[in-house]
Amino acid sequence: MSRMHWQAFIELLQAGLWEKEARLLRFKDIDLKEIYKLAHEQSVVGLVAAGLEHVVDVKVAKADAMPFVSSALRLEHRNKAMNPFIGDIVDKMREAGIYMLIVKGQGIAQCYERPLWRECGDVDFLLCDDNYKKAKDLLIPMAGFVEQESGKHLGMSIGPWMVELHGNLHCKLSNRMDRLIDDVQEVEFNVGKARSWQNGDTQVLLPSADNDVIFVFTHFLKHFYKVGFRIRQICDWCRLLWTYRDVIDRGLLESRIRKMGLMSEWKAFGAYAVEYLGMPAEAMPLYSADKRWKRKAKRICHYVLKMGTTGRNRKKNSARSKVFLVRKVVSFGRRVKDFINYAMFFPKNAVRFFLTIVLNGIRFAAKGIG
Repeated sequence: MSRMHWQAFIELLQAGLWEKEARLLRFKDIDLKEIYKLAHEQSVVGLVAAGLEHVVDVKVAKADAMPFVSSALRLEHRNKAMNPFIGDIVDKMREAGIYMLIVKGQGIAQCYERPLWRECGDVDFLLCDDNYKKAKDLLIPMAGFVEQESGKHLGMSIGPWMVELHGNLHCKLSNRMDRLIDDVQEVEFNVGKARSWQNGDTQVLLPSADNDVIFVFTHFLKHFYKVGFRIRQICDWCRLLWTYRDVIDRGLLESRIRKMGLMSEWKAFGAYAVEYLGMPAEAMPLYSADKRWKRKAKRICHYVLKMGTTGRNRKKNSARSKVFLVRKVVSFGRRVKDFINYAMFFPKNAVRFFLTIVLNGIRFAAKGIG
């Protein structure tokens, strides 16, 4: 991927993300097929398709635009099919006396200018302990396939959709993070300031903006440190912060970020959002224009591009190896290499989180052997 194609991709992404004008004339000889490939890798085809509608200085050829339009229409069709499914499941859970919140996914989609053009994935429910058990009892008989339960997390397929039940949203990077996430979840369930999304005839409850910001931020950090992530996850974070920029309690947010020990991550990704995704600086809490954070933002930019082009190859190569021990050795080697790279971003936390992940892996393996 050339530098010119990457810059053109960012121009279109910003246009779709913020509904603003895009200019492509300065990018000579760009191939929109390459941009489509990158948008697909980063799960933002809908946003880039929207961005093409805002190009003002050149006329995009119909043949070049068609793959984006087709993908956007498929996304719209899939979202229109998923939303009634969510309404049906929520209604069934309510009838059974189960209180739940939708996290990630379709809830965050409502923060976009075009919710139906955001790529949808699983349906994620957050529940307290009692309701988590009730939800399992209700939904497992409906499922065609049920994953092995891990902690307070259970995934299953119901029809064509994947549903995940979460008794908590732990990242398992540090106890410090998970304790704060538990505190936020307790506030969410006890204080009762949930947002809502009117999904057809069904009112779907979502976490309050102050709490959802923590859930979304820690979720993409988990992906960053463990398996890699895509630009769409940062776009979700940006749109949530933008949509609720006037109501988010910035003092509370800062206190929570400091308690988790994630101020460096917040400021670095905040700088990335402003410098590369076009997030208005005034809408990014705790934003700093200091050169230190801009340097980290540049490294994140390179990392995101690299992970987009190598992540899929990793999965394919891992699947080819049938020997469990070989897979584990290869995986561990990659993880060590990854964390060496992460140390360039966030030296202290990279070491701490790596040790936590390794120790958790050892405990899990020992438990499986026992």
